[in-house]
Amino acid sequence: MLGRIVEALARLMAVLGGLVLTGLIGLTCASVAGRAINGWMHADWVETTLPALSGFVLGLGVGPINGDFELVEAGMAFVIFAFLPITQLTGAHASVDIFTRALGPRVNGGLMALWALVFAAVLILIARQLWLGTEAKMRYGETTYLIQFPIWWAYAAALSGAVVAAFAACYVAAVRVAELVTGALILPSEEADH
Repeated sequence: MLGRIVEALARLMAVLGGLVLTGLIGLTCASVAGRAINGWMHADWVETTLPALSGFVLGLGVGPINGDFELVEAGMAFVIFAFLPITQLTGAHASVDIFTRALGPRVNGGLMALWALVFAAVLILIARQLWLGTEAKMRYGETTYLIQFPIWWAYAAALSGAVVAAFAACYVAAVRVAELVTGALILPSEEADH
C-alpha cells in the first residue's frame, strides 16, 4: 500500500517535472528565436531594403523574452527535485561499482542499504533547508531583478519536489534495510554501470 502511494507520487512528480522542463525548453527556444529575429530585423540591409517588414516585425515586439533566464533558473530547481523520487525509487542513479562488484551480494546489499539511508538523510536535510529558505525569501519579499518574480515561489516549488523526494528516499531506505534483513529483492536495483 505505501509502496503504491510512493510510486504514484514519484510518477506524478516526474510527469510534472517533464511538463515544466518541456515548457522551459519552449521558453528558451522562443527567446533565442526572438533574439535572432530581432537582430535580423535590426540589420542594416533589412532596414534599408525591407523597412516595412522590419518595422512591422519589430512593432510586434519580437525579441528575447524578458527574464527568460530567471524563469529557467526557477523552473530547473523544481525539475531537478521532481525527477529525484522516481530515480531513487527505480534505482536509476548512476553508480561506479568497479571495486564493489566482487564483494558479493550480501556486502553489496549492505552498501545499497547504507547509501539509501545516507541519501534519505541528505534529502531530509535539503528539504529542511529549502523550507527555511522559502520562509526567509517570503519574509523579506525578495524578487528577481528583471520581472520581479517572487523568489519564494521558486523555493516553494523546489521544496515540494524535495519533500516528495525525501519521502521516497525514506521509503527506499526502509525497503533496502528490509531487503538486507530478509534477503528478498523488493525494489529494482538497476544502477547504470560507468
